Amino acid sequence: MANSSGIWTEKYRPSTFPDLVGQHNIIERVQSLTNSLNIPHLLFAGPPGTGKSTLALIIVKELFKQNWKENYLELNASDERGINVVREKVKSFARTKSIGNVDFKVIFLDEADALTPEAQQALRRTMENYSNTCRFILSCNYSSKIIDPIQSRCAIFRFKLLEKKDVEKVFEKIAQGEGLGINPEAMEMLYEGSEGDCRKAINILQATASISPSITPDLISTVISSAKPKDIKVVLDYALSGDFQKSREKLLDIMLKESISGQDVIKAIQKEIWNLPIEPDIKVKLTEKTGETEFRIVEGSDPFIQLQSLIASFVLAGLGK
Repeated sequence: MANSSGIWTEKYRPSTFPDLVGQHNIIERVQSLTNSLNIPHLLFAGPPGTGKSTLALIIVKELFKQNWKENYLELNASDERGINVVREKVKSFARTKSIGNVDFKVIFLDEADALTPEAQQALRRTMENYSNTCRFILSCNYSSKIIDPIQSRCAIFRFKLLEKKDVEKVFEKIAQGEGLGINPEAMEMLYEGSEGDCRKAINILQATASISPSITPDLISTVISSAKPKDIKVVLDYALSGDFQKSREKLLDIMLKESISGQDVIKAIQKEIWNLPIEPDIKVKLTEKTGETEFRIVEGSDPFIQLQSLIASFVLAGLGK
């Protein structure tokens, strides 16, 4: 990550890792720690696709150089999350000395919020007892699921979703390298489809580029299979005008012909509500109704029946009831 003079080496420069674009504050803080060849226990928290695992790997490679594999253990807590893993794999690795001029090894626990409470309690003691020979880097989507004693033992770094300008830098670099043509509308759609997740953004771009090197909004829409805002607007306009039947038919058309799930339709409706020409207090009530409908769909109710109930609320709102 940084050489002896404090300058990032070319091999591990953050700009070469797309998902670290936009995380400059975190990178600067971590750089100052690794320059001293010492780090505390670290907790990386934030949404997926924002560079948590990438940064952990860069830290380890910069600390241990060619010996990084011997001094690094990576466990995915989604697969191995019981107390036995902490007692056996983690403890046996943590109690042995490191190879090289760094005094400790590093254990990276990916998706640590999937660890059971019992495993977290065992991990807490392991972090305390073997702090001289081992450092832990924990990665999670929700830091609230990590028990307080572990959080207090860690330096916490909160990753944020990438902004549009950051994702555009990634797209421009890929387009230049792969000879792709991306127009501004397609760029906007790619970002909306990725929702700030760099990994998801690159996957969407790759899937689209496999169809054609000229990236268009229609191609992206085909790949991500999300409800088009203009189609959702038609559904809501029919409902607000009082035409429940046409609104229902258009909704069914979107869900069946374009294979859009109920949850995706709900998200599109929630976004479109705030563009409707209705009073703010009505928008608030409809947003509340949208949240209730989404909860029912998640709990297992029939999506189409629940969405019909939702558009019925829009009809009543249009009639002033």
